[in-house]
Amino acid sequence: MTELNPRPFVGSENQGYNLSSRFCMPVPPYVNSNGIWQFIGKAGNHPWDASLPRLELQIIVAFAVTHACHFVLKRFGIPMIASQITGGLILGQAIPGLNRYYKHVLFSDTSLGTLDLVATFGYILFLFLTGVKMDVSMIQKTGKKSLFTGLLTLLIPFLLGAAALEKMSRILGIGMEDKMKLLVVTVVHSLSPFPSIACLVSDLRIINSELGRLGLSCALVSEMIGLILTRSAIWIASIYHAPLHSAYRNLGIMVVYLLAVVFVVRPAMLWVVKQTPEGKPVNSLHIHNIIMLALGAGYISDLFGQHVYFGPFVFGLAVPAGPPLGSALVEKLDPMVSGLFIPLVVTSASMRTNLSDIKLLDDNLAKSTAVIVAVVVLAKVATTMIPPLYCKVPKRDAFALALIMSTKGIVEISTYNISRNIESLTDQMFSFLTVEILVTAIVIPILVKFLYDPSRKYAGYQKRNIMQHSKASGELRILACIYRPDNIPATIKFLQASCPKRGSLVTVYVLHLIDLRGRAAPLFISHKMQKKTVSNRSYSENVILSFKLFEEKNWGTACVYPFTAISPPKLMHEDVCMLALDKLASIVVLPFHRKWFIDGSIESDDNTKRALNCSVLERAPCSVGILIDRGRIGRFISSELSLGSSFRVAMIFLGGSDDREALTLAKRMSQNTSINLTVFRFIVKTDEMISTNWEKVLDSEVLKEVKPENNFNQRVKYVVEMVNEGQETLAKIQSVVPKYDLVIVGRRDNTETPQTSGLDRCREFPELGIVGNCLVTEDLPGRYSVLVVQQQQTTV
Repeated sequence: MTELNPRPFVGSENQGYNLSSRFCMPVPPYVNSNGIWQFIGKAGNHPWDASLPRLELQIIVAFAVTHACHFVLKRFGIPMIASQITGGLILGQAIPGLNRYYKHVLFSDTSLGTLDLVATFGYILFLFLTGVKMDVSMIQKTGKKSLFTGLLTLLIPFLLGAAALEKMSRILGIGMEDKMKLLVVTVVHSLSPFPSIACLVSDLRIINSELGRLGLSCALVSEMIGLILTRSAIWIASIYHAPLHSAYRNLGIMVVYLLAVVFVVRPAMLWVVKQTPEGKPVNSLHIHNIIMLALGAGYISDLFGQHVYFGPFVFGLAVPAGPPLGSALVEKLDPMVSGLFIPLVVTSASMRTNLSDIKLLDDNLAKSTAVIVAVVVLAKVATTMIPPLYCKVPKRDAFALALIMSTKGIVEISTYNISRNIESLTDQMFSFLTVEILVTAIVIPILVKFLYDPSRKYAGYQKRNIMQHSKASGELRILACIYRPDNIPATIKFLQASCPKRGSLVTVYVLHLIDLRGRAAPLFISHKMQKKTVSNRSYSENVILSFKLFEEKNWGTACVYPFTAISPPKLMHEDVCMLALDKLASIVVLPFHRKWFIDGSIESDDNTKRALNCSVLERAPCSVGILIDRGRIGRFISSELSLGSSFRVAMIFLGGSDDREALTLAKRMSQNTSINLTVFRFIVKTDEMISTNWEKVLDSEVLKEVKPENNFNQRVKYVVEMVNEGQETLAKIQSVVPKYDLVIVGRRDNTETPQTSGLDRCREFPELGIVGNCLVTEDLPGRYSVLVVQQQQTTV
């Protein structure tokens, strides 16, 4: 046995991991045990004497306790990091009554050193991935609101915190050494780290909302400014603790490293991207080399006076965010980092907390810490609100943004743990700050949820639909969504059918939805405004070119505005609804999630897109149409839908608001001279032809224009079908729809009428309604396409 001090992880020679402790460790280290059976047979050492089995048991216990906490806390909307801190408090010395075996064998000081080493390695990878996900070029595209908010939320709290530090030092007689410890608290609490804020807005599911985007933009600005200031402060501090020539040597090496990242590493990353064929994965050799270089960058930065985490983070910034390279690195490392290492980082740090150490009334240093934290937090909240309020942001949203910018997370608790290890913080200060981070992690998400609901703005006091806001000769605004390239032909054919030959305008907002991969922040791109795309890449090039050709072929009757949204699949409905609201669209057209082969058999289902369609149906600020392409409409070439050709459209009318909206759209399409429209009205035989029922009065009013006595358009036919119940309706629909290219129906969700009675089996897809489900069944012949229309539901 050899008695030795643990090797320092970071900093200079006087920055040890824990200068006050000495551990007895076997040399060579005892890593693998002889097995449980040999221990039972008294032929070997205790299994937990070996470092690897003990580390595995520590990980298992930590995960069990953490997930048990999260099982309870998640029901109150509390994020995972709060559960991880709570788990660490339970496992640590803060809880009395733990037996000697548990504290001195399973979580002894020696074994915690091994656990911390693994956590440190994981945190290095976490910061590298953070750099990979960040797109620094977005700073130059950040608006003044984000720029000033990010700047002020860093500088003003720091200045006020420093003033409070100086005042408390004079009043309580705090010495220089303790003042430096309080300065660490002031600096760390003044920062708004991008990873902490990105985790919060992601957990709250507002990452692509207006507030979430603003918070991420402010955090990106604050992160870059904070990085420059902290690195400068570390170098200035090194002048007083190291020879002058050593400080300038380290500065020169840091500058050389930064220049190498910009002029060598970044071009090399772009070369890797160019060498990767579109749609193909990045060569695994490149991925492994990049990871090894990132770890080497950590060693270099630690060797020359900078933090071990600085090199990998800056190296990650050189990787182009998003596919193919950024997403490949994230897919390779993120499951292990997020699932294994980050919980260990937080839990192992919070295990060092001792609640009995927190004595705010008995210790001047503790009092000063509490006062400085309160001053910085209040200053950050007040300062963050000023620019948004000046820009006419609602008070609730501005306060929610201030809370988001004040959140604390993994970066802060890791920084405080490192500061404790190098004795820049006392154990009492660390315990207080850990509890403060825990309180913040619990309170802020609850308050933000209460203050900010992005779906509120989608509900209007007046309905936005085709019937009320689009006259026959007026402008029709359509938001068309594209999920995959094979959605383009069907969508264009539908839009072309909706364009009259003269007299009115169709404005189309095309939104290409792309999954967020390899990026921390979502993107929303307006291609009409875009001069140069991010990282010189052209998002949605095929989509843009296809719809530009459509606009040229329909010049004077159609105007196209293309957009791209890159966001998490579960939150894409926010982008759809936000754009529909902003552009005052009358209808959103969504592709159906199912894809068919040309023979009518099912090719694939995308349940993620199905969930997206359902979310839009629930929240949309206008009418919604789900376009189901069974093959025919998408196979038309542009010359086929021209003057002299025939495009047959059937409209199934049973009654109700959705059917009236669908009929209004069909009547507008009939203005196109290439459209032959047939309206099928299904009436129950026992129903009276004249009724005072208000719904039937509205139905009769919207049908008036297509009835023979009022219709002067020879391409529009009106057919009345008498039925008794749902089976008769289904039989007649099946007999007529295969003759048509496009069938338009209303969704009529949860609407039971005699015309659909007995059709309960047709409910595979509730988003299509009963009639829509009957039209997409495999038993029904034909390759016609279907448009299911729902009138706006989200009104106050």
